[in-house]
Amino acid sequence: MGIAENLKKIEQNIHDACVNCGRDPQSVHLIAVSKTFGSEEIEKAVRCGVFDIGENYVQELTEKQTVLADDRIRWHFIGHLQSNKVKYIVEWIHLIHSVDNEGVAMEIQKRALRLNRTIDILVEVNTSDESSKFGVKPGHASDLLKRISIFPNIRLRGLMTIGPFLPAAEQSRPAFRLLRNILDEANAGGFLREPMKELSMGMTHDYPVAIQEGATMVRIGTAIFGERKKVQA
Repeated sequence: MGIAENLKKIEQNIHDACVNCGRDPQSVHLIAVSKTFGSEEIEKAVRCGVFDIGENYVQELTEKQTVLADDRIRWHFIGHLQSNKVKYIVEWIHLIHSVDNEGVAMEIQKRALRLNRTIDILVEVNTSDESSKFGVKPGHASDLLKRISIFPNIRLRGLMTIGPFLPAAEQSRPAFRLLRNILDEANAGGFLREPMKELSMGMTHDYPVAIQEGATMVRIGTAIFGERKKVQA
């Protein structure tokens, strides 16, 4: 199937998952993850009405943003972000999903202040306790949120996690439920300027389960664009 057909299937799956757990389908936003795919594939998704595009690498993101130059696209950075790469995206990025330490947040604050922008971010939490994954440990998430919440040019929108890559999607449920609990506890803590509403969780293999656990954003690549292209070393 092509991108248009794939998107129709995913949108129906999102609708069904929401209805089955009593949620409004409009409460879940699809982020099309275009990692390793070119601008042509992104343009096909945009023509189908998908304007939220996620990228994992800063260089790939900036190249595609320059080539496409489409103001309708809302660019999401979802990969590990280093402080020295913030300057390349801060001027136009829509949402950064993967802030996991105070140093990166301080750099975003510094750059955003210079641009007179307020940058929307999510804090990434390593809910599966896997050493191969980035993200703040669940027990330290509240402290990081408190420290970031004082930065005036950063808006804390919510949390992000990557579920474990296990044979059954159901096995990701505890990680997603933990993220939702951390968000609820932070919102009840009284230290945020405004409540956080976003939960970015769920990918091609487990997004229906993530929706059942409260995901407001699902990051889907393979089910839209196909198997990722191998990048030459």
